[in-house]
Amino acid sequence: MKTFDIPIIYRSPLISAIKTKRKLLDRMKKDFSPTFLDFGPVQIMLPRHFGFCYGVENAIEIAFRTVEENPDKRIFLLSEMIHNPHVNKDLRDRGVRFIMDTSGKQLLPWEEITSEDIVIIPAFGTTKEIESHLQDIGIETNQYNATCPFVERVWNKAASIADKDYTVIIHGKPGHEETRATFSHSQIHCPTVIVRNMKEAENLAGFILGKRPAAEFYEAFAGQYSQGFNVEKDLERVGVVNQTTMLAYETQAIADFFKKVMEEKYGSPEKNVHEHFAETKDTLCYATNDNQNSILDILHEKADLAIVVGGYNSSNTSHLVELCEQKFKTYFISSEEKLLSRDEVLHWDFSLKEEISTSGYLPEKEPLQVIITSGASCPDALVENVIRKLLTFYGLDDKIDDMIALYSN
Repeated sequence: MKTFDIPIIYRSPLISAIKTKRKLLDRMKKDFSPTFLDFGPVQIMLPRHFGFCYGVENAIEIAFRTVEENPDKRIFLLSEMIHNPHVNKDLRDRGVRFIMDTSGKQLLPWEEITSEDIVIIPAFGTTKEIESHLQDIGIETNQYNATCPFVERVWNKAASIADKDYTVIIHGKPGHEETRATFSHSQIHCPTVIVRNMKEAENLAGFILGKRPAAEFYEAFAGQYSQGFNVEKDLERVGVVNQTTMLAYETQAIADFFKKVMEEKYGSPEKNVHEHFAETKDTLCYATNDNQNSILDILHEKADLAIVVGGYNSSNTSHLVELCEQKFKTYFISSEEKLLSRDEVLHWDFSLKEEISTSGYLPEKEPLQVIITSGASCPDALVENVIRKLLTFYGLDDKIDDMIALYSN
């Protein structure tokens, strides 16, 4: 697989050494067991896969290369390049300006952008409407397009099943940039509707099976269906694609569910099912799968707590938190700075939707066993910084170099 030139500030000597050795020992990526770092009083478990994915490294390389090669140009990003505050701050510090926030709210008026400017499309991609608007301004949308190739693959799959007269069901978060982009690209080809979870899939099934009045659909899925959607006709043939950062097993469960719904409505013979349901398993992102499967494997281990590092608005990172919480007390932090002391941590609370402080997060025991992982938009350097900060609380920070040497041999 291609390697990317990303700033050295995002690299980690420790994590790079570990990942390189694991790759050499397991080139086919069949071993999802964690890496154990034994520092004596503190033992750290790292999942087999975590951190920057292909799409993120591709986007970062494009963004920083664009800045370096165009010192005399004004450079804009449609929205956050990726969902990591440190990377986005680094780009702002280099003069890059953001046109919108992650929800699509305008930060700069379109009138400020000219054909002489550079506009970078972020890793999530963008809508056809915004692409058209940029082209009207005179912006070349392909030259600085950092859309993840795996997101584009979802768009291609949606178009492919649309050509066979299927309606596209997107499993995603309606407000997320990637889902908004996928919805926009899909609805050009066919009727499209978004379901955010299994509960909404079950609600949609009620309309497919005629168990709910068709008129209720438009309120139940307000803002989540394409213009002109005909609930009585457009749900006869469906296929499922996903926002690539969703829980992979949940997407698969939703696809399997709709297949069974079609079996119930149209009969179980395989021919009948395929006439009404399109198989679309290959829209699941490999990195999302690997990162999530690595956490599912680590759930079999014993640990005192888990620390997940990443941007608080990162969808893929939030799902890693969700998985860890199935077994471990889990703290979602954006950087090592949130580890205030051995007693206090600042971390994100999903129910409150805010950062909160928790005392006594590190149990008084030895050895302390801690799982540390990160989302696909989090630099490995931040993970190493978290490990170093944790070790300083126990006077073990001088042991990092020994661990780097161990994995470098």
